[in-house]
Amino acid sequence: MTEQIMSRKPGAPLKRNHLQEFIGQMDLQILVIPSIIHIIIFAYIPMYGILMAFQEFQLGDFPGLSEWVGFKHFGLLFNAPDFTRVLRNTVVISALKLVINFPIPIIFAILLNEIQGKRFKRSVQTISYLPHFISWVVGATLLFDFFAVDNGAVNSALVGLGFIERPIHFFGEGKLFWGMLVGTDLWKEVGWNSIIYIAAITSIDAEMYEAAEIDGAGRFAKMWHITVATIRPTIVLLFIFTVGGLLNANFDQIMLLTNQMQNAQLRSYADVIDTYVYRVGIRDTRFSYAAAAGLFKSIINFGLLLGANKVAAKFGEEAF
Repeated sequence: MTEQIMSRKPGAPLKRNHLQEFIGQMDLQILVIPSIIHIIIFAYIPMYGILMAFQEFQLGDFPGLSEWVGFKHFGLLFNAPDFTRVLRNTVVISALKLVINFPIPIIFAILLNEIQGKRFKRSVQTISYLPHFISWVVGATLLFDFFAVDNGAVNSALVGLGFIERPIHFFGEGKLFWGMLVGTDLWKEVGWNSIIYIAAITSIDAEMYEAAEIDGAGRFAKMWHITVATIRPTIVLLFIFTVGGLLNANFDQIMLLTNQMQNAQLRSYADVIDTYVYRVGIRDTRFSYAAAAGLFKSIINFGLLLGANKVAAKFGEEAF
């Protein structure tokens, strides 16, 4: 170390190898170790189970030592009579949530930032993210009561105002299910998803708004050219992550809003890859078939993640 200091040119930065940097940041490295262990145990070790998709796994078999069958289960999956419908539902539901539920938290955060009264702003923000802490078990029960055909608040209000002649079975008609799914997900997560945007907006220097106002910029111009422009990297990053999990259609929400898929009228609209894997793969003990379906979904999600990152890079932003 002494020779390195004596031999370097005046004004040149001191070179340190990776081991020295690691030792110098030992206190920070120790803080990271629990997260690394968590990722290894719950993310990397379970990847060994991917082998099941290419084997005929049976209960009692040691993972990885079952009979190899190649792409047999993928062929069965793609030729299954229900697969086209399941894939359609997954794509449509995920796309609707992306198109509708992704931008609304951004708009909500921007509008919330425009509110002058701090007490009212905090009250609105608190009320908006409280539903996030309600589990879907409780949330589904509340929604069933709220939208009930008999004496439900929504139906009673619509009938009383004359918008409809008779109550609507909101959670019993397949053509309404996609809208109910997207709407209830928005109700539950809009406040929580807006927190990170609100945090990004609060970091904007107030002098930028004052300078823009002096130059004659109106409220909308300041929102677009300062607020949106400043939080654009955050928007792009979260968009990439959202697209990367596009085919994750929220298993808990769908299963509970369809009463564990007991409602046959909703199955043609509600059955997605996650529920299909549980119903056909796990419940019927077709573990290798379920692993094939899950691997197929993961590969598509990974491809979408890379594609979204490429698209973001063309606009000057990328995650990795």
